[in-house]
Amino acid sequence: MACNINSNSVHSAAITEVHMVPMSVIHRPIPSVLDEEKVQSLMSTIKNETTEDDVPPIDVLWIKGTEGGDYFYSFGGCHRYEAYKRLKRDTIKAKLVQSTLKDLYHYMGASTPKNLK
Repeated sequence: MACNINSNSVHSAAITEVHMVPMSVIHRPIPSVLDEEKVQSLMSTIKNETTEDDVPPIDVLWIKGTEGGDYFYSFGGCHRYEAYKRLKRDTIKAKLVQSTLKDLYHYMGASTPKNLK
């Protein structure tokens, strides 16, 4: 499901389409450092159907594998991701940033997978 929202980050400023991405497919290889008050505040906002749309989407790098697989990596939005996770939501609002393994290398360095199928 996609919708439009007026919220921009450096990586997704030109992207207007927002998707509901399954939490289960998002890889977050870098551990988050969380501010508990911020997570709790976001949880309250997300639980309230009149304010849930106020929470901006996270950016997700979308990488096509060499054999057609789809891979989704997220490095920012840690408080929003944690709030959705604690609320046991199946999906999270995200802007998909089409990326490559080379882009992923900028985030993960030598830990970057050599190949994604």
